[in-house]
Amino acid sequence: MSKKISLFEAVSLAVGTMIGAGIFSILGVGAQICRSNLPIAFFISALVSILVGYSYAKLGSKYVSNAGPIEFILRGIGDNSITGALSILMWFSYVISISLFAKAFAGYFLALFNIPINGFNISLIEFFIILLFTVLNFFGSKAVGKAEFFIVFIKVSILLIFVFTGIWFIKINYITPDLSETGLINTFYASSILFLTYMGFGLITNASENMENPKKNVPLAIYLSILVVSFIYISVSIVALGNLGVDKLIEAKEYALAEATKSFLGDFGFILVSVGALFSTSSAINSTMYGGANISYALAKKGELPEIFERKVWFDATEGLYITSVLSLLFALFFNLDGIANLISTVFLIIYIFVIISHLILLSEVGGNRIFITFSLITIIVIFLILMKYQFSTNTKSFYTSLSVIIGSFIFETVYRRISKRSIKRRNYFE
Repeated sequence: MSKKISLFEAVSLAVGTMIGAGIFSILGVGAQICRSNLPIAFFISALVSILVGYSYAKLGSKYVSNAGPIEFILRGIGDNSITGALSILMWFSYVISISLFAKAFAGYFLALFNIPINGFNISLIEFFIILLFTVLNFFGSKAVGKAEFFIVFIKVSILLIFVFTGIWFIKINYITPDLSETGLINTFYASSILFLTYMGFGLITNASENMENPKKNVPLAIYLSILVVSFIYISVSIVALGNLGVDKLIEAKEYALAEATKSFLGDFGFILVSVGALFSTSSAINSTMYGGANISYALAKKGELPEIFERKVWFDATEGLYITSVLSLLFALFFNLDGIANLISTVFLIIYIFVIISHLILLSEVGGNRIFITFSLITIIVIFLILMKYQFSTNTKSFYTSLSVIIGSFIFETVYRRISKRSIKRRNYFE
């Protein structure tokens, strides 16, 4: 057997994914919505993540399966069109995640090399970065997998340098919260979007079969990763906002963190964070194609996963790599950053809702506090409704796209299931 993933490595996997998904790419988007309340929005998102993490931890310690949340939903509500459609939505969420990473990479790349930031140049960089990792995924790359720990170490180190250097230059008036009714409403709107920056903790369950003592370490890894990332997000947002101010942070939202570092470390700080962002977002594209999108596509197509997992291989469904890459590029080219962020949040919130529902159904078998789980379910449903209302009022295109993706997934699953006779099968790792 290959070496099992330790607790520390599992935490590193989740932290690396979350940071890749979040702070480099969406800091400016959050500031645009809730302005000086950005740190509060990150804090609220962390609390909500713990609510969802509770169900993931309980279910993950009972059902050890690399299928992750789809396994939990399958156990809870059974094999039906809803479960199948959610497997499609899960794959699709990774597709649009790659779009978000590519768009963030383009912003930092152009800023670092002082290339004009316009639609054509951004599209060109997005095309080439997605093409690059499509080729790498086709041939496979063992080196990237082995370097995962060092990738996380570099990213976290750069962010900690940013925090402990920039904290001395904070202007208090820049981070004074807006406690008006409008300010608080916008903060909850922002939280529903920033919530996606914590979504990486769920990937721990997608690696649970390969972990040491998963019944114990899956819950621990989930909670530890959320706590570590919460500290980084909140502290980084305070320093960035306190040094740059809301308006400048919004103006540089495609490369917000690098611009904030430049305010107190000069050009060296700008280069340092830009390089870290390129490293982070490119590794996020690669790991998302290798891991999440690969597994999710296999589930959506066949309803089961192969017994032997090879991270570098797209199993025997290579067309999934091409479909994932092309769709990722289309979303990167035709949607702005906050539109993509809204879509990812919508998809993951739906998956979270069904995971918590499954937890309630399986309560006698899995264990947990019914009141706490019910509160979690209500909270996530409220956040989902807030997000949909916000999308409808501020970005109608994003709202109807999200709605079309959800409805389209259920229609496609119903038709595909009847034609192919495909069903979603349970994993039997510890049964």
